[in-house]
Amino acid sequence: MVTVAAVVVTFNRLEKLKNVIASIEAQTHPVSTLFVIDNASTDGTGEYLSTLQTTVPLEVVTMTENLGGAGGFAEGMRRGYASGADHVWIMDDDCYPKPDALAALVRGFAEAVAELGGDVPFACSVVEFTDGNICEMNNPVPTWDWARLLVKGQQNVMVTACSFVSVLIPRWAIAEYGLPYAEYFIWFDDREYTLRVTKRCPGVQVLDSVVVHDMGDNKGVNFAMVNRQNYWKFAYGVRNESSWQLHHRGVLYYLEFGARLFVSLHRGRVPFDLRAKLIGKWLRGITFNPAVAHVEARV
Repeated sequence: MVTVAAVVVTFNRLEKLKNVIASIEAQTHPVSTLFVIDNASTDGTGEYLSTLQTTVPLEVVTMTENLGGAGGFAEGMRRGYASGADHVWIMDDDCYPKPDALAALVRGFAEAVAELGGDVPFACSVVEFTDGNICEMNNPVPTWDWARLLVKGQQNVMVTACSFVSVLIPRWAIAEYGLPYAEYFIWFDDREYTLRVTKRCPGVQVLDSVVVHDMGDNKGVNFAMVNRQNYWKFAYGVRNESSWQLHHRGVLYYLEFGARLFVSLHRGRVPFDLRAKLIGKWLRGITFNPAVAHVEARV
C-alpha cells in the first residue's frame, strides 16, 4: 500500500482541529503518520494534544512561536518526508476531508502518472464550503488543456497551482523542489510552491476527492477588500507576491503587479494610509528574496 504522512498546521482553532483529526482517522486509506504542527497555540490546543489518543500514529510538533501557515507547512513537510512516506498530504486546521478523500487522491495521482509520466508533482482535492457550494478561495488554476485526462475517462483535471487545502505531494517532488518558503509566513506560499513544482509537468485536481473548508465566509479575496482588520494578511500577501514576481518572473511582471495593486486599492477606496503601507510592502519585495530550503540538508 502507498504510504501517506498527513500534515495539519494549526493555530488557536481547537474545535475545528478536533474535526480535522477525526476526519483523518476516518479515512478509508489510512495515513502512516499524522503530524500536527501546533504554531504555539494559546487556546488549550497544546494541552489537548498532549493527552490525545488517536487510531492513527500521531506526532505532535509544538513550535516555540507562531511561524504562520508557511512556516508550519515547511516544518510539517520536512517531518513527513523524513518519516519515509511515499507522499505527504497537507491541509489547514479547518479542512475536513470526506472519508474517501485520500483514497481518491492516491488513485487519481497514480492514474495521472500512468498517462502523463512520473513528473506529476501533486494531486489536490475539490474544496467545498460548509453549505456544499464550491469554496471561492480554493479553486486551482487549470492548464489550457485541463480536460486532457478527463476525456481519457479519468476523474482528473490538470492544474498549475492550488491552495494548501488537501494536497498530496510525492516525496520525490519535495526532495527535488524543496520546501515552501517559511519566510512568507502567510499568503502566497501555496501559490508559489505549486507553481514551483509544476515547471515540468502540471499537477492534477482529483474530482472525486472532496474536502470541506470550514473557513467562515465563503468569499474570494482581492486587494479592493483591504480594511484595518485584514490589512496584516494583505501586507504579507503583497510583499510575498511582489518578491516572487520580481525575482522569479522579472521586472515587467513586478511593475504589472504594482499597477494592478494600485488600481485595485483605488477602486476599493481603501484608506490612503493603508494604500501607502501596501505600496511600501510592494517595494519591500525588491530586497525580500528568501532561498529555497531543501530537506536533504537536515534529513
